Amino acid sequence: MDLTWWIVAIVGCVALAACVMAALLWRRDETLGDLRPLANTARLTRLPEYVRAVRMRVLIACATAALLVVAFVAAVAAAARPTGLPSATQSAPAAQPEDVMVCIGAPLDDPAVTTTLRWFAGRIPAFGTERIGLTSGNRRVVPLTRDYQYAAAQFGGYATGQADGAPFVSPVSYTDYARNVEDLMALCLTGFPAFDEAAPQRRSLVYVGPQPTTGAGQLFTADRVREMAQTAGVQVNVITDTEGALDRLAAGTGGRSYRADANVASALTEIRQHPPEARVEGEAQVRSAETPDIPLLVALCAVLALSVLPLCRRRT
Repeated sequence: MDLTWWIVAIVGCVALAACVMAALLWRRDETLGDLRPLANTARLTRLPEYVRAVRMRVLIACATAALLVVAFVAAVAAAARPTGLPSATQSAPAAQPEDVMVCIGAPLDDPAVTTTLRWFAGRIPAFGTERIGLTSGNRRVVPLTRDYQYAAAQFGGYATGQADGAPFVSPVSYTDYARNVEDLMALCLTGFPAFDEAAPQRRSLVYVGPQPTTGAGQLFTADRVREMAQTAGVQVNVITDTEGALDRLAAGTGGRSYRADANVASALTEIRQHPPEARVEGEAQVRSAETPDIPLLVALCAVLALSVLPLCRRRT
């Protein structure tokens, strides 16, 4: 067992020790000389009834002290947020997590790109279990993350021009290479963890830009990109200028394709309304990282036992 807040346990132990010391060292005003003498006390204290009553009162006092200590320690342990103890699981409906990579293959001043960034900036704060990422022509602008505040700020900043647009595409000059869509798609696909195999979470890619064009020094072909997408289980969706190989790639991965001169916001809405199908259905077992079940149960039992002790005291 480990405690998240050790300071709570330390303060609780110090407080308990202080209470014990105060009880032991408390100065009593009464002395034996101030007590009223009684006759025949020896005969009285030898009576079986008296012996049983004294024994019962001592046992009740010891049990009360022990239960108070147990309840206090258990309450302090629960307040310190323990981890690693057995804990009850709860069944809760949970959607299979999804990774979404937005792949931009056009300049920032392109209307379709601006609309896409602005659309996602407004939707990201409402995400639940999704991770969102952003890839430009030659760099990973936003790696997959659940930091929705940061991601929304990045998307919105590039959409409105408030963020510096220079880092969006690194200014790299090539001598025997020209950027092309196939290599960009491969860069976007490698943004998924363990992209060379299927993953437990769903994966979807939204590409906005032109259709493939052959470039100098091209590293990936359309067939290779299609193989990577199918191996990784990625649903590819495209918003592009004309019909071509990307439309066939989207259809082959269960995605959708739209024209950039249409209503881009409506296209994005339809894409997000048809995410990849969940491979796991039903309820998920939810277990909290904190495990206060046992300390709370012990404290509750001790409190209940303390409430019963007065009944025993009355009978004596």
